[in-house]
Amino acid sequence: MDLSELGQQDPGPAVGAQQVGSAVPGGRHRQHVTRADVAALAGVSRQTVSRVANGHPSVIGSTRERVQAAMRELGYRPNSAARALRYGQFKTIGVILHNLSATGHSDTVQAIAAQAAAEGYAITVIPVDIPTQDSVLGAFTRMGELAVDAVIVFIEVHLLDAGTVKLPPGVRVVVVDSDAGDRYRVVDTDQAGGTREAISHLLELGHETVWHVTGPETSYASQRRAQTWQTVLEEAGRPVPPPLHGDWTAASGYAAGLELAQEPDCTAVFASNDQMALGLLHAFQERGKAVPGDISVVGFDDLPDAAHFAPPLTTVHQDFAEVGRKSAQEVLRQIHEHDVPRSGTDIVPTRLVIRSSTAPPPLKP
Repeated sequence: MDLSELGQQDPGPAVGAQQVGSAVPGGRHRQHVTRADVAALAGVSRQTVSRVANGHPSVIGSTRERVQAAMRELGYRPNSAARALRYGQFKTIGVILHNLSATGHSDTVQAIAAQAAAEGYAITVIPVDIPTQDSVLGAFTRMGELAVDAVIVFIEVHLLDAGTVKLPPGVRVVVVDSDAGDRYRVVDTDQAGGTREAISHLLELGHETVWHVTGPETSYASQRRAQTWQTVLEEAGRPVPPPLHGDWTAASGYAAGLELAQEPDCTAVFASNDQMALGLLHAFQERGKAVPGDISVVGFDDLPDAAHFAPPLTTVHQDFAEVGRKSAQEVLRQIHEHDVPRSGTDIVPTRLVIRSSTAPPPLKP
């Protein structure tokens, strides 16, 4: 469904939420609470009730409070579908995402909800179990049925990048954490800049090179970090070790750490996320490798627990909440300005947080 058609849907019953047995002035009970009921109780016109229900700024504060008190007493709720038909807005933003439990996603969604609420909007979240063409388009169809004004999409894997998933034309959309900036508005953290800082830090400490544990091959963020890792080493004229592939979990970092502990030339490792860095620390400790005495470790994300790893982890901080705020601000701009999505990417800066897991390499005998 093209979300631009949502305003043409049947609004259903007449304006006024339906509450069975609600009380109205005079002690009577009615099946439906209407604007007229609210107006009678508040001593105002139905037009004033309508303005209050729709957040119109022309109503003075004392009158607005009186009308809102009447709405609460009667259990009246405005019919959003009818309001949308009249004003062309449902005051709701859809959020389509794969894996809400992924690092930072809950913080981003919470920030989207807060930013939306500040402007009188709610959010509706639709999870996508498997990010495929059919499942994403199915999520858009369901968003249309739920009546939303715009959509924020979290598709980290290479679907939007490769064009496997094509979003419906004319939809107001912001995409988070994807390489789709040539077709949609994207908001993302500075994956390349953060990685460059991490690798440069280790080289400046005196390490000859930096080994790398990647995330999943399907991940845009993982691929961008791996590409930058390789580029920085090549620019510095350093050898590029073969990367070890993980899957974002501490278990995969642990497995990679067992391998790296056997590499006599490995003195520094960049893990593509903090969870895999945690697994590295476990493996190195188990194999008698001191961190940072023998091997330095850097992660990416700056999880709240990263400062309490043993040792505290040097890592790249991502501002997930700022990604959410920027995403909501952009999609609300599109709604308010009746604008189609603009291509390009808004970058949220990252920064390296230096803690105790990095140090100069051990002296050679």
